[in-house]
Amino acid sequence: MENNNWYKVFPGAITVTDENGTILQMNDASAKMFEKDGGYEIMGRDAITCHPEPTQTKVRGLYETESRNVYSITKNGKKQLVYQTPYYLDGKFSGFVEICLDLPEEIPHFDRDKKK
Repeated sequence: MENNNWYKVFPGAITVTDENGTILQMNDASAKMFEKDGGYEIMGRDAITCHPEPTQTKVRGLYETESRNVYSITKNGKKQLVYQTPYYLDGKFSGFVEICLDLPEEIPHFDRDKKK
């Protein structure tokens, strides 16, 4: 039997919204990340209005333009990668997937295009 619950225990926070910004799915790491806001209880809420301004305006712009947003932050003493990208079902914009991963202070970078 195939186990499709890998995302629940994945060590990075995964949050999925619909095309209007409503939170549809979260994994355990996402619920922990948003614990102060209610954890899993924020499913069904508007992810856009969960943010203060000027972030609300930026996030609304991502939905309007269906644009990817990638950046790194330091939060609670940990460096994190935040990757927000639109997803499409049957060719129709359907929302965003946000993945937040803890990063080590130093990350090796390998140039696979570089000739040896």
